[in-house]
Amino acid sequence: MILLTNGTILNFNPARIEKNSDVAIDGNKIIAIGQQLASQYPNAEVIDLQGKVVMPGLVCSHTHFYSSLARGILAKIQPADNFMEVLENLWWKLDRALDEETLFYSGTIGTLEAIKCGTTAVIDHNASPNFIKGSLSVLNKCFEHNGLRGILCYEITDRNGDEGTKAGLEESLNFTESIKENSLVEAAIGGHAPFTLSDDSLKSISEIINKTGKGIHIHVGEDKYDADHSEEKYSKSILERLDSFNLLNDKSILAHGVWLNEKDLQILNKRKSFLVHNPRSNMNNNVGYLKSIAEVNNLAIGTDGIGADMFEETRFAYFKSQEENQNLNPSDFVNYLWNGNTILERYFNQKFGRIEKGCIADLVICDYSSPTPLTKKNAAGHFIFGLSSQNVESVIINGKFVYRDRSFPSEIKNIYDDSRRAALKLWERMDEL
Repeated sequence: MILLTNGTILNFNPARIEKNSDVAIDGNKIIAIGQQLASQYPNAEVIDLQGKVVMPGLVCSHTHFYSSLARGILAKIQPADNFMEVLENLWWKLDRALDEETLFYSGTIGTLEAIKCGTTAVIDHNASPNFIKGSLSVLNKCFEHNGLRGILCYEITDRNGDEGTKAGLEESLNFTESIKENSLVEAAIGGHAPFTLSDDSLKSISEIINKTGKGIHIHVGEDKYDADHSEEKYSKSILERLDSFNLLNDKSILAHGVWLNEKDLQILNKRKSFLVHNPRSNMNNNVGYLKSIAEVNNLAIGTDGIGADMFEETRFAYFKSQEENQNLNPSDFVNYLWNGNTILERYFNQKFGRIEKGCIADLVICDYSSPTPLTKKNAAGHFIFGLSSQNVESVIINGKFVYRDRSFPSEIKNIYDDSRRAALKLWERMDEL
């Protein structure tokens, strides 16, 4: 049992500040909040926070850990004039070059760096066409070993031929059926994007979703090409087409949505699906901006493979909205970020994202000394303009410390040494493709 004492509890949804407060954790849940609780729990491990901020863990609602070894990439990559060429020249080469070893180090580095940033849950979307069978089990081991919560999927796509599609479907079903009760990891059913999936493949994905009760995790309308392809080939908008196969439900996780139209947004909201905004990726790929962002009922925030620092990503999301003349406030974007917890609740059937009795103990402790008062009225302003991953001192996931006093439970230097060697192998294989 853990008792955090003398902390500044910071809840965001709704905003609430409780100073000089204690948080009692038993197993994986918060069992009490109040002041001077030590006498009630004499056998607890007591940790005096000395006024430090304790807040619910952050959720990255869409990323690709398989891209962890792309940082500073030195493989020979042809220049790209558009987003499709970015995929063909870079990402579709990188994913084909992945094997079990490089995927393992990608997942290991991804999980460690997410935790270090105060991210306690990651919704990952994997692609490794030459290592499909067992790929999600490898990633699952990375999540479980390092203590990160996650929702994993393999991206089913037709772009690697019929055998690749079949293998992706099988991996998705097999991994979903392997999930054990009370695991740190859940499963979604992945798809790359509508423009790389035939109607037959969408039908097969729908059958797995109906069988497992999960949701689809797929890119939609990231680039104009996806929207044009759907209209020209199928005479339907992107979400009209997906909805015609009963692929949209309240567990659906749709990434980007930059080129969704008004009809698509109506379908999205009707099905209570989630749209995940990835501002840094969208800017990096120059694909545009969803100006109807405020019309989305369930908007969450992800990184699309650019790490998992949700302080940074949310800050960029707000700044980009200002540049686009959106009439949105810091509190809107903090709420968007917190919607990732609703995704977790729908998959894990537990309460997340709040520091209150009965909620899962996924917590972040920040050493944050503000020169201005921190109140419930300005908490979102502090999140956008003050707090950062540099303030993260300790992280608790599922009631256990996975990062404490800015250190992991075990030495990670050798992991980084090995990952650098794995990255060189990956880049060499990319050059051979």
